Amino acid sequence: MKKGKFIVLEGLDGSGKGTQISRLDEYIKKSGGQAYITAEPTASSTGGMIRDALGGFVKRDAYELSALFLADRIFHNINPRNGIKKYLDSGIDVICDRYYYSSFAYQGIDADLEWVMKMNLECRDIIRPDLCIFLDVDTELCDKRIAENRFDREIYENIETQKKIRSRFFEVFDRLKDSENICVINASRSVEDVAKDVIGLYDRLMHQ
Repeated sequence: MKKGKFIVLEGLDGSGKGTQISRLDEYIKKSGGQAYITAEPTASSTGGMIRDALGGFVKRDAYELSALFLADRIFHNINPRNGIKKYLDSGIDVICDRYYYSSFAYQGIDADLEWVMKMNLECRDIIRPDLCIFLDVDTELCDKRIAENRFDREIYENIETQKKIRSRFFEVFDRLKDSENICVINASRSVEDVAKDVIGLYDRLMHQ
């Protein structure tokens, strides 16, 4: 059986990942394929600890949060009920909202970036994506979108921090440019225009 493709969508908070993931999922299924949507942090107990920290309910430093994300990511990959590996091995495409690139960019601004990258990239249970799509949106526009759609903000959701995170994302992408398939899309445009680019990248991947 042909393995499924593993596609990750990344971006700052408010970049439109959820909308584009839904559009891609719809396209794959209309084209006769199968897709499974997932996200990090997961719905596991470890994922709950992470969400409590991101929401500001429990204070954790960047190293502790990085380690929690690593544990949650391993579970996300290998758990036999709904893990990434299970779906890929079954021939189903997996679309993931955030992955280790977010750990590098978010926790990597306060924890040692080399350490965060090494423990993820050298872990045998963590699968490398076939494609990472980064939805690039200006930090001010992301902040405006967050303000319009939410009452509460997570600990990273302020403009100054988001600027640092965006810069870190691009530093990480430069480091990984020779080993991973990473594509950056201008996501400040209309939903339809961005979706065309996302679908185009998926189609290109399927025909490689």
